[in-house]
Amino acid sequence: MSGLLPPRSSKDLGRCLALPAAACRLIVVNGVICSSIWRAMSVARTPQALVLDVESCNQLAGCPGCGVIAQGHGRMVVEVIDEPWAGVPVRIRWFKRRWICREHACQIATFIEQNHSVCAPRARLGTRAIRWAIRQLRFEGATIAGLARQLATTWNTVWSHIKPCLQAASDDPARFAGVRVLGVDEHVWHHQDRRRRGPRELTGIVDLTRGKEHPTARLLDLVPGRSGTAHENWLEERGEDFRAGVRIATLDPFQGQQERHRRSTPRRHQRPGRLPHRQARWRRSR
Repeated sequence: MSGLLPPRSSKDLGRCLALPAAACRLIVVNGVICSSIWRAMSVARTPQALVLDVESCNQLAGCPGCGVIAQGHGRMVVEVIDEPWAGVPVRIRWFKRRWICREHACQIATFIEQNHSVCAPRARLGTRAIRWAIRQLRFEGATIAGLARQLATTWNTVWSHIKPCLQAASDDPARFAGVRVLGVDEHVWHHQDRRRRGPRELTGIVDLTRGKEHPTARLLDLVPGRSGTAHENWLEERGEDFRAGVRIATLDPFQGQQERHRRSTPRRHQRPGRLPHRQARWRRSR
């Protein structure tokens, strides 16, 4: 496949792959190959993965230090793990351009082209693979070990790339905006040694709001402990604006959580009422 000319369209790429053009168009449209930005050098199907050799169409580049037009100084090959295609692991071999700055006063001698839409510098997983992995965790109930198996890589490689993205999303205070229906329930996370696996009992807090901005329920936080104090402290940390916005709270029948929620939320948002017959009978039998 290395002697093939760069395909000019998805149909040409389909002939090179001996696959239907519609299937290959998925690879082209999703950003791996674009006629104005990227050029496909070759495509090969190995027993382990689908390998695409690509290069950028950038003919000129300015030095990041001084801005002077740099001179080409060869290439280096970087292999990036991409999102699986039809259940097959994908590897993108990016022939990066190396540039040299001829400005003597510049402190940068050589540099390599970067494109954050493909992957971060020195990253093994591509940007699209990271987004795919996070979607699998959120909506498909996948595990890190399962994602590593689908990507044909190691557990540490997958987790080290998606953990900063998950941490940044967790630290974003905007994820608590628009919460109108709050769900609280206790959960036993594991039955092993706490010194190895962390706390056993956790209180899960879920946003049950439905609407255009919240089409599905989403997990807000997991608080160590299963007492009403853990719930109360979490509400206090969110602030008065968050507590005032909560209209409905669905709580576990544990009396401590209900009492803590009544103390932390305004009275106008509390809706006293009788429990359904079955739930009341179940509570009396506990």
